[in-house]
Amino acid sequence: MDRRAYPSDIDDDAYAFLLPYLALTPEDAPQRKFPLREVLNAVLWMSRTGSQWAFLPHDLPPAEVVRSQAKRWFEAHCFENAVHDLRLFSRVQQQRGGEPSAIIIDSRTLQSTPESGHRAGFDGAKKRKGTKVHVVVDTLGHLLTLTTSPANEQDRAQVEALCHSAQEVTGGMIEVAFADQGYTGEQTLENARKSNIELIVVKRPDASRGFVLLPKRWVVERSLGWLARFRRLGRDLERLSSTLIGFHFVAACVLLLNKLTPVLG
Repeated sequence: MDRRAYPSDIDDDAYAFLLPYLALTPEDAPQRKFPLREVLNAVLWMSRTGSQWAFLPHDLPPAEVVRSQAKRWFEAHCFENAVHDLRLFSRVQQQRGGEPSAIIIDSRTLQSTPESGHRAGFDGAKKRKGTKVHVVVDTLGHLLTLTTSPANEQDRAQVEALCHSAQEVTGGMIEVAFADQGYTGEQTLENARKSNIELIVVKRPDASRGFVLLPKRWVVERSLGWLARFRRLGRDLERLSSTLIGFHFVAACVLLLNKLTPVLG
């Protein structure tokens, strides 16, 4: 398989923006045997296709090189830092404040695989064994933070950590969080208040059936749909939860770069 048949390679403007975030060592460092851009293209190819590492196209760097570099990028939060700056650019472009004052919280359950099964749980509501990905987005759908848990854990149990992380990311600017009925309960409200955030549960209308477009909540559902277009995020394929989180930020970075490249260039 030849990667040139798949349009996942990063363009010049996007690479110029990302390079300062990804250059953990000098370009001419003796341990660097492959161009950084080609390693990045391999990571992007993996996120788009969901392929196994061993099946990387032959004209990309070796799988062990790409996997090791991706692990270093994820541990250094390189893509996460880029996403935060890109989010700021996007909000300013849309004449919003640089940091949001409102967020939306939700989760989705990813089916486990043999690689991730050791940390999976059973989601009784969705009748699925896997990992829950808990995400926080702003009212424009930009990813702020996320965490993972076994699928058997309740959504409300993650509110305290998510609100704390969202405040750290935004410098304490968050005032209100919107969530669905899975986040009800006085203790959940109190956990959000610990971060000076008011949690508002957006409920479905009484006696409603089928799909109902709910205020605010549709934004996070749309963001989850965007992320799900990256096949690496279709199931939990990772041995480490940090890798799963890292690939979510890779996807968020690509989405924002595709949106903002004309502005950044």
